[in-house]
Amino acid sequence: MRKSPYDVVIVGGGHNALVAAAYLARAGKSVQVLEKLPHVGGAAVSAEAFPGVPVRLSRYSYLVSLLPDQIIRELGLKISLRSRAVSSYTPAGDDGLLVERDAGAATVSSFRSLTGSDAEFGAWTAWYGELADLARVLAPTLLGPLPSREQLRELVVKATSERLWQDLFEQPLGAAIEERFADDVVRGVVATDGLIGTHTSLADAGLAANRCFLYHVIGNATGEWRVPAGGMGAVTAELERVALAAGARITTSATVRRIDADGQDAEITYVVGETEHTMAARQVLSGVAPSVLSELRGLPPAESAPGCQLKMNMVLTRLPKLRSGIDPKLAFAGTFHLDESYTQLESAYADSAAGRIPSPLPGEMYCHTLSDPSILAPELAAAGWHTMTLFGLHLPAGLFRGRNTELRDELAEGYLAGLNEYLAEPIESCLATDESGKPCVEARTPLDLADSLGLPAGNIFHGELAWPFADNADDPWGVRTDVPNVLLCGAGARRGGGVSGLGGHNAAMAVLGR
Repeated sequence: MRKSPYDVVIVGGGHNALVAAAYLARAGKSVQVLEKLPHVGGAAVSAEAFPGVPVRLSRYSYLVSLLPDQIIRELGLKISLRSRAVSSYTPAGDDGLLVERDAGAATVSSFRSLTGSDAEFGAWTAWYGELADLARVLAPTLLGPLPSREQLRELVVKATSERLWQDLFEQPLGAAIEERFADDVVRGVVATDGLIGTHTSLADAGLAANRCFLYHVIGNATGEWRVPAGGMGAVTAELERVALAAGARITTSATVRRIDADGQDAEITYVVGETEHTMAARQVLSGVAPSVLSELRGLPPAESAPGCQLKMNMVLTRLPKLRSGIDPKLAFAGTFHLDESYTQLESAYADSAAGRIPSPLPGEMYCHTLSDPSILAPELAAAGWHTMTLFGLHLPAGLFRGRNTELRDELAEGYLAGLNEYLAEPIESCLATDESGKPCVEARTPLDLADSLGLPAGNIFHGELAWPFADNADDPWGVRTDVPNVLLCGAGARRGGGVSGLGGHNAAMAVLGR
């Protein structure tokens, strides 16, 4: 192979790739990022989705939990991640279940009203108290070499209990939820963190829900899901800024066609416009999914779990009133659980696993602009406009094959109808319209994500999530492939998934030998 002009070429320009580029360039490495889209950021982007409506939506990824303050501090990122006053609201019974971020009297009263006693709130406090202890000891390990399973077990048990280790690492998540909680709605609120982007039963012995749950509750040592001020695009813009300032080069609209690597050197063939180029490097970092990387290397594509969600974006001229009478500024400030009781979640999985559309449709919503109105044009913010995001569960890619457009529209209507069951006025009466008079509702299926972002079957995690401990002592950072100079730096790396920067950070540390 030719003499390598670059120390590192990064294939894909998602947020993890930018994190890796920034760390490596700051360490003195020559770095080139190649991104096929006209912009960097992957799923962590903002966009004006509706013609004539000046609102910059976080179009795909929309909340931040796993991005450590350490990465923000070390890279000098000028971003603001805002806390939501409300953790969640679930319409049920006469009032519904309101959970404040810092549980106080309103939360206690809400649990009592829903369940008839204080027992469930006591169980809730005990469970999330242990999870907070878990987050404090487990989150720091995500930025270091992988511990062994036994080392992690010792850390978890010492900080929490043997029971919590069993609940999260040894038995299906559903078993723990059923043992600890009695109310179906409360069980469902707990369970949803194990199902975001993961198509599985809570009783499945493969523990996919456990791994998903774990990453959703330990982020940044608190597990708190925060709102990126300015939208997700503001996070990407800062990562791009610091990577370029450190000396990294970024080329967009560059479609990589092939990667050849022998363990010492590599060649990357890519196309810009109609011109093919070949670039040499000592090291290749892959920000694309492992199955895509396999294809670029001329290997059989690795199996990849399909995506299983519907993402909807909406712009409203006002927040809708709810039948329960709760202030919509409370109900939608956190996660609004829509038909997500434990029974409904398991029923939805059974339906979708059998090839049927779930009924009712489980999903969760939140209003970005209640925490951060800056994504609205000033005149819209002054007029009381808002955005609404919905994330639908248990909708695997296979359901959409051969009928993507038809089913996308059907599900969008279905979710609006499901929401209307809990509203005092139809959501349609609150929807803004674009310059052509169309309602401001946008839906994206797994197949849409595959088409627009290159995510295999629309999987937002690039594949199945893995435990945050080592299976292989030869892969201390969880980023290796079968070729020593090709490493994973995206969501498909061990400890990847979500807007975290972990894959990028850990790949950079592996390259630097730290």
